[in-house]
Amino acid sequence: MLDAATGVESIVDEVPIALSAGQDADGRPTRPLPLGHLIRISLYWLGISTVWSGVLDILNNRLQYTGLVPKGSEGLGGLQIALAGTFIAILVQPTVGTISDYTMTRWGRRKPYIFIGASLDVLFLWGMATSNTLPAVAAFVTMLQFSSNFAQGPFQGYVPDLVPGKQVGLASGLIGLMAALGNVVGYAVSAVALTMSKDNPSAFFYGTMAIGMIEFVTMLSVVLHVDEGKVAKRRRGRSWFAIAREAWGTDILRERSFLWLVGSRFCILTGASLYPIMATFYLAQVFGLDQKAAGDTKLILLGIVGLCVTLSVVPASKLSDRIGRKKVIYFSCLAGGAGLAMGAVAPVLPVALAGAGLFAVAAGAFLAVDWALMSDIVPKASTGRYMGISNVATASAGTVALALGGAAVMDTVNRAFGYGVGPRAALGFGVVCYMLGALLLKPVIERRRELDPTQLDLGA
Repeated sequence: MLDAATGVESIVDEVPIALSAGQDADGRPTRPLPLGHLIRISLYWLGISTVWSGVLDILNNRLQYTGLVPKGSEGLGGLQIALAGTFIAILVQPTVGTISDYTMTRWGRRKPYIFIGASLDVLFLWGMATSNTLPAVAAFVTMLQFSSNFAQGPFQGYVPDLVPGKQVGLASGLIGLMAALGNVVGYAVSAVALTMSKDNPSAFFYGTMAIGMIEFVTMLSVVLHVDEGKVAKRRRGRSWFAIAREAWGTDILRERSFLWLVGSRFCILTGASLYPIMATFYLAQVFGLDQKAAGDTKLILLGIVGLCVTLSVVPASKLSDRIGRKKVIYFSCLAGGAGLAMGAVAPVLPVALAGAGLFAVAAGAFLAVDWALMSDIVPKASTGRYMGISNVATASAGTVALALGGAAVMDTVNRAFGYGVGPRAALGFGVVCYMLGALLLKPVIERRRELDPTQLDLGA
């Protein structure tokens, strides 16, 4: 049925074409998945996280040390690189995610987009790695945003598509673990490239291509081995343009818990983005480290972060099954804000490293629970659409962190109070972001959608 006001299907009709004995009334599977299948579903997140953490950090290294922009305008340079790509990501991911909800191919409804997007990622990473001017780098980063989000929008539908309600906490924990490990791998590759770049300028090129190969291999593990299972939604004679337009239908305004959660997610991820974005600038400007010393210090930092994240992800996901998702996210906001505050005021590097450890515990807890809460409350037949829209927060958070934390706060404070004060102020801005994220989380109703009949049609 089409909604006369919006021109899109009403949520009442957003149920699978045919419900098998393995699905509940809301279209969520009921049959438990083997652990190996859950790991394969989440593995591509390692590749995605490796690419974006590695790419952004390598670009920051080039901005700080290779003269790509004038001294004192590093934050603005990063913003110029990321800005256009962010708008592309916001448009592409929900739109392609929605189209994939209706796609029927021999590969399934998600896999063609994942394969094409990841393959193009490698090509655009090569273009970025071989470019030596700011406009050229920005152009390839914009194309990378297109291809990466072309794959991510459909891929994000896998957990609501395939994972039964009782395993959502575990699946979200695995996704959080893979995303966290991907961040560590990406930053590690970038740190090694930074250390080597002082004697070997091509180190940044090889580092960029290495993270592309990691993503491509993890993509193959999903495309070749994951059984998508669920059938596509019926188009009912509508054109693909009409389907794409459905991603932006106003019916989504009825999903109030979803909208509040997207807002909370955006603020939390903006705050969380500031630590990795500021890492190179912080070490170089606050503590005066050169390329090799900064690279070596970042490897130590990554060891601390990797250990803290890994130890926090699985306990956080299990705890959320017992006490609720929101309480764990509130803890993440508190710990993350405290970790950023320690970095903002740290008189010596060891204090900053301790703050990074606390921040990593918070990041692990958030990554473990965020996906579970989102999967609980979205309409299951349109997971590509809703999970794509939810990731608008992810796509825009990094750019907002660069715009406000980097270009607005860091560059401005550096000019006003001296070079090196800016990164501290930017971390302080991150504390405010965590506070806003916690406030916006309060109206979210976290009951699983399939267990709450009142949410089937109208949301919270």
